[in-house]
Amino acid sequence: MKWILLIALCLACIVGTASAYGLYLDCPSSIQAGLPLKCSIDSNLPAGNTFNLVLYHSVYTSTEVSRQSVTIQEDHNTQYRLFETQGLPGGTYKIEIQQLKRGEEGLSSDSVTYKLVTVLDRSSDITITSPVTQTLEEALRIEGSVRKLSNEGVQIEVRGPEGRIFGPSYIGTKEEIKDNSGVFTYKVAVTNPGTYEVSFSDTKGFIGIKTFKVAAPPTPEPTTVPTTILTTTVPPTTLPTPLHTTQSPLPLPVVLGALAVAGLLVTMTGKR
Repeated sequence: MKWILLIALCLACIVGTASAYGLYLDCPSSIQAGLPLKCSIDSNLPAGNTFNLVLYHSVYTSTEVSRQSVTIQEDHNTQYRLFETQGLPGGTYKIEIQQLKRGEEGLSSDSVTYKLVTVLDRSSDITITSPVTQTLEEALRIEGSVRKLSNEGVQIEVRGPEGRIFGPSYIGTKEEIKDNSGVFTYKVAVTNPGTYEVSFSDTKGFIGIKTFKVAAPPTPEPTTVPTTILTTTVPPTTLPTPLHTTQSPLPLPVVLGALAVAGLLVTMTGKR
């Protein structure tokens, strides 16, 4: 009788295991801060099952960073989700599946529903000495140093408003004797104002991203030319002042002669 019960229990376990659904989350164990964190999800759950994939920062307490939704499809192909890590401090993070409707059968014992990921932050190894805000005429000057890089060279990639404009390409570094850092100076010509991100990498991998602002040239103020109105002044016409003419009396001889003629005429008239 005991053997029969034992066999029945084993069969129940086998059937239960076979009917359970599998769910498998996989993420890299470590990643450089600034690179996207890529996780994969595989499952034979029925199509339509939806759950959240949540990124937590785990130090002393778990602080949610971001979450994404996952829905199982009919083809049950592997699905991928990306989490941005740019700006995240270095440390331990947890990726966890939440709000899963497991159904009556539940998940198999070998299912993986969370992963721990170490974010490595090397961005503090980069020191920028050129201005992070530059004018369009001088941009883009990329100058600074990488800690303990010596003269091994550093790889940079520049992205701006129009996408990638340079690299990834290695530029030379000069060893700084006092601290063994690698000093670099490089200029990438840009034609548009905006935000530019410079990614730095070396032979060990990704280091970090530094952001530059390129300001548009100031708009010149319109030059106002004073309008000179030319006026022609016509001088007033001065009429000549007429001379005052004083009529002078006739000369005496003329008057006497006239009187003589008049007297003669009267005498002659009387004789008639």
